[in-house]
Amino acid sequence: MTINVSEIRAQFPILQREVRPGVPLVYLDSTATAQKPLAVIAAMDDFYRRSNANIHRGVHTLAEESTALYEDARAKIAGFLHAASPRQVIYTRNTTESINLVAYSWARATLKAGDLVILTEMEHHSNLVPWQILQAERGIRLEFVPVTENGLLDLEVYRQLLAQSPKLVAFTHMSNVLGTINPAAEMIRLAHQAGAVTLLDGAQSVPHFAVDVQALDVDFLAFSAHKMVGPTGIGVLYGKRELLEAMPPFLGGGDMIREVHLRSFKPNALPYKFEAGTPAIAEAVGFGAAVDYLTGIGMEAIAAHEHAITEYALERLEEIPGVKVFGPEASHKGGVAAFTLDCAHPHDVAQILDQDGVAVRAGHHCAQPLHEKFNIPATTRASFYLYSTKDEVDKLVDGIYKVKQYFG
Repeated sequence: MTINVSEIRAQFPILQREVRPGVPLVYLDSTATAQKPLAVIAAMDDFYRRSNANIHRGVHTLAEESTALYEDARAKIAGFLHAASPRQVIYTRNTTESINLVAYSWARATLKAGDLVILTEMEHHSNLVPWQILQAERGIRLEFVPVTENGLLDLEVYRQLLAQSPKLVAFTHMSNVLGTINPAAEMIRLAHQAGAVTLLDGAQSVPHFAVDVQALDVDFLAFSAHKMVGPTGIGVLYGKRELLEAMPPFLGGGDMIREVHLRSFKPNALPYKFEAGTPAIAEAVGFGAAVDYLTGIGMEAIAAHEHAITEYALERLEEIPGVKVFGPEASHKGGVAAFTLDCAHPHDVAQILDQDGVAVRAGHHCAQPLHEKFNIPATTRASFYLYSTKDEVDKLVDGIYKVKQYFG
């Protein structure tokens, strides 16, 4: 299954840009945020031009249109995930807020001192810090599944940790640094056997390959629109209905209530119990358009294209003396290539690449403990998506040779 990359690139206005005269943009930073197609831009523009109004409470035409668009997008997202009901799809600001919602609502209502939460050494800070805060506040215990030298999780240690009766297992579906695609279905199955609830960080998986929440049997899934060609400022927490029903509200205010008195309130039904205040309505419309766009191309086709680009990128990078690529081989990896160059700091590499229009990320990528694990301060990260090409990989490689020449 193949995709027409030239046709796809023509639908992304920013990819036609020159970052300076005569220097076209080579965008290799999609793991940080994806670019947006005309379909998403147009959907949000049309909303503001034609239907802009607050949702749920109004009875006039614009309010009804706005509400319908907002809820239609939720239904599209539920379908995209194969969720049983749109009521299991909670709008948040991003993956980080989705994980924090679980930590502040489910975990604070459920966990007590000494309870074990299992994480991994490859987690983004968004799936570390909320649990560290809870550890300081409640005295819960955190243990970590180690990462092996080749960038995979040590599942034997994971099984040993599960024998200690954890209450929660929270892990990334795909590492934003190593690109490692973790065996989520197997890890969730084992966690459930041990009696644990599971939370999956899908920020890097949901945009790039098909994710079926019912097939995975995951309890919570968090992800963001902006990494899947949608707008910034909106994300989703998916949860099993029985868990969401039992959880207390996360924020208090308008729309999350059924009724309010001076000394008491009753929370609204799902999903509105967790959606306080005026939400990101236009962003939800854009989110729905992004789901339509990705569905129209096909997630299997997108995953196959990214795999081919990643495989080619790893081959090219390994040709360069002094380059070390982190993470597993392409068969266990998504569209990420994080590397170091022995003669230059990652920030210098990124800055020199930018002179030729090549946009990559440098730093610890909000995964500082993982970099400490490999005893490095930072990496340079190139990342790929449905609009990436082998020609862009070649420009990346040419740029790295320029860095070597500059520092050589």
